[in-house]
Amino acid sequence: MTLVTPNASHANAPSPSAVEQAWALLESLTDPEIPVVTLRELGILRDVRYVVAHDGAEQLEVVITPTYSGCPAMGQIEDDVHNLLQAHGINGKVKTQLAPAWTTDWMTQEAKEKLRAYGIAPPHSGADHDCQTQGNNANGSSASSIIQFAARSTNNPGRHEQLAVPCPQCNSHNTTETSHFGSTACKALYRCLDCMEPFDYFKPY
Repeated sequence: MTLVTPNASHANAPSPSAVEQAWALLESLTDPEIPVVTLRELGILRDVRYVVAHDGAEQLEVVITPTYSGCPAMGQIEDDVHNLLQAHGINGKVKTQLAPAWTTDWMTQEAKEKLRAYGIAPPHSGADHDCQTQGNNANGSSASSIIQFAARSTNNPGRHEQLAVPCPQCNSHNTTETSHFGSTACKALYRCLDCMEPFDYFKPY
């Protein structure tokens, strides 16, 4: 499929207002596993755009990216997007896009604050820990990025082990991981050693 600019000569093409309306509707669509944050805030909702289908007709397309490959919530998210658009008379398709891979750095600060208030410790930023990107052009843009991960060792543990995870209940940094997997695969289970409350930590990717 090829991205196109809407052309008035296409009688059946969606109008620019359809894209704007779709964005406005999807802004409030929440994650089925963490209903206090929206798909946009989590960075799962990537784009709303026009594409040209095989029959030459222009079509509205919503692009989503899973938090990790095989995320069981993606089917529900796709259905939620379809149902929301159809309920407001908007015809479109949903595309699951795996590359570039989702990263917790796509989360907004508002999403992280909502996670903390919900009892989930938000992820640390991955910008200056054990990965880095290469491939920037001279003007600072990046046509393609290569993610380089440093080998894990006793001197270079994973990001979730490298930094203290503050308890979302009492904000103590005296916490410990009790299981690498929490309520979902993208979270780890921690316990605060001060207030003794267990909590999920959204693992950084």
